Amino acid sequence: MTDDLILRDLGLIVLAAATLALPARRFRVPGIVAYIVAGLILGPATGLVEVHHGDHAEGVALVSEVGIALLLFLVGLELSFATVRSVGMVAVVGGVAQTAVSGLVGAGLALVLGYPPTVAVFLGVALAFSSTVIVVKLLEKRGDLQETYGQVSLGILLVQDLLVIVVLTLVAGLGGGGEGGASSVGRDLGLAFGGMALLVAVTVGASGRLLPRPFAWIARSPEALLVWSLCLCFVMILAAEALSLSVELGAFLAGVSLAQLPYNQELRRRVAPLVDFFLAVFFVSLGVSMDPAAAWEAWPAALVLTTFVLLGKPAILLAVIPRLGFGERTAALTGITLGQTSEFSFILGGLGVAAGFIDADALALIGLVGLATMGVSSGLILRSRRVYARLRAAGVLRWFGAAHEGPRDRERAGGHHGPADDLRDHVVVVGMNTMGRRIVEGLRARGEDTLAVDTDPAKLAAVEGPVLMGNADDLQVLEAAGIRRARLLVSALQIESANNLLAYRCRSLGVPCAIHAFDRSVVDDLRTIGATHLIESKTAGTRKLGEALKTEGIYG
Repeated sequence: MTDDLILRDLGLIVLAAATLALPARRFRVPGIVAYIVAGLILGPATGLVEVHHGDHAEGVALVSEVGIALLLFLVGLELSFATVRSVGMVAVVGGVAQTAVSGLVGAGLALVLGYPPTVAVFLGVALAFSSTVIVVKLLEKRGDLQETYGQVSLGILLVQDLLVIVVLTLVAGLGGGGEGGASSVGRDLGLAFGGMALLVAVTVGASGRLLPRPFAWIARSPEALLVWSLCLCFVMILAAEALSLSVELGAFLAGVSLAQLPYNQELRRRVAPLVDFFLAVFFVSLGVSMDPAAAWEAWPAALVLTTFVLLGKPAILLAVIPRLGFGERTAALTGITLGQTSEFSFILGGLGVAAGFIDADALALIGLVGLATMGVSSGLILRSRRVYARLRAAGVLRWFGAAHEGPRDRERAGGHHGPADDLRDHVVVVGMNTMGRRIVEGLRARGEDTLAVDTDPAKLAAVEGPVLMGNADDLQVLEAAGIRRARLLVSALQIESANNLLAYRCRSLGVPCAIHAFDRSVVDDLRTIGATHLIESKTAGTRKLGEALKTEGIYG
């Protein structure tokens, strides 16, 4: 019976999330906001789902906790040591400054509004971070991830993600249940940070010595690579639990250890759909557990804190970023982009209630501020250039002493760079078999920029020039390869379905393609789909391809 109730609740949660996601997409409302509203409908409005009662509620809560862990695992996959080194001074100073000042001012406002000191501090911390999920998704939609302000925003979010882990460890230490006064709390904190240091040391050692060889062997199978990676994630979660640390820390460090391997971006693409599902369950469950009556009573406080997040957090970055050598446009757009609370605010709120630091009323306030800031901020991000133009015309930006953009702004920006980020008019070659490698060699000998794509890291290791590990069937892989900026896509694959899909996508994107017609039976389909050129001779493929594309003027 309990199992049936778990399935019923999960079914209702998924159904509500999917239903609310459609109008949210239409009106450009963040998915997180839609999921929380779905939870409010299922819980307080209708009573169809009860998260806090019964064994079936524990099953739903377990699924939600898995979602949080996978989110931290996904964040960890972004943190290669090279990325950490590249984020630059603006990310470190901007991230620490915005987090520290926002937390202090938020806590001060909460004290003025009458909240007890412990609750005020927790509210300040909940306001301090900005949303990685919303910012990355909206910057991707706008195509601004490689803009200077996009790189600065991502660098600041990266620093904030690291600070989140410290906060989670601190909450785990303080929530250890010590009842012996200051000495007991100090012991719990020491154990928490000692355990964190031990796990970090294991992570660094494993990423350099233990993981590369077995993962290089298993990476030939993308499905097995995903299973092994999730296995490592849950092993680290168990290790964190054994050390009385949060499961989120274990998952995060598992992601960091895998981020040092050359398959981290492929893993991100495969883990992301799992994260989307589990997080949908988490945020709907969070909406179910919220008390609208308490939120309504807290609306004056929510209004004050929301105003601070929307205006104060951007103002902090407007004051800091120009002092690091950037112009007013980068400072303003970065501030607009990071003017919201984070998904981690909800997670911290839930942990705070579980540890007894805050009550349901404070959690309702965090939820109300989160809903408001995420919704308003999403609209501002999508219209950020118009908002910037109006601020500049009104003379507001002069208050912060920001200058016009400097010529070296892009070079100063940190953030993550992919293999195709700096490529334009390049040739994407899919499939590093003998033909694929020969085509890459031939094109590079002609002076062409190439990007080699394959699922096998051993094959990519033998290729000269930029490479990308991933399955070209996945549109995200093609986007990561810079397909929209490419001059040509060449497929040396001998997989009919993959070649047909590549030909169709290239035609849809308006990118010329040359597809390996490895058998006469595939020729008609490829021509019907609209392949620009067919490579019908394996032995003379490179030479004939070069002659044909030169004749057609695709390259010289």
